[in-house]
Amino acid sequence: MNKRSSDSSLVYSTDSGRMCPQCRHPMASCQCKAAAARPVGDGNVRVSRETKGRAGKGVTVVKGLPLDAAALAALGKQLRTACGSGGTAKDGTLQIQGDHVERVMELLKAQGFAVKRSGG
Repeated sequence: MNKRSSDSSLVYSTDSGRMCPQCRHPMASCQCKAAAARPVGDGNVRVSRETKGRAGKGVTVVKGLPLDAAALAALGKQLRTACGSGGTAKDGTLQIQGDHVERVMELLKAQGFAVKRSGG
């Protein structure tokens, strides 16, 4: 079987290590991960308060932000600082400890996001 060079794909390079088969960049600087990581939503950011699975402790949850992981973490830090509480950014959502729904909605509106309150 005769294989043309255009049919083969580079999977490892001694210069940069493992290569991505789609974008052909090194895995550390893969362009595919950045394009796939951006969440797609309806344009509305939803803010709610949840207590499920947290032993009755309330957490403000922000979903639907059209940001990548680094920008989401930076926005999470701004919101946590403004609310004076802890929290985390995981799975494309922000979780801020405590009931800060109104304050978070005001801060997100000031930054230009279309914000809706969800839940009770």
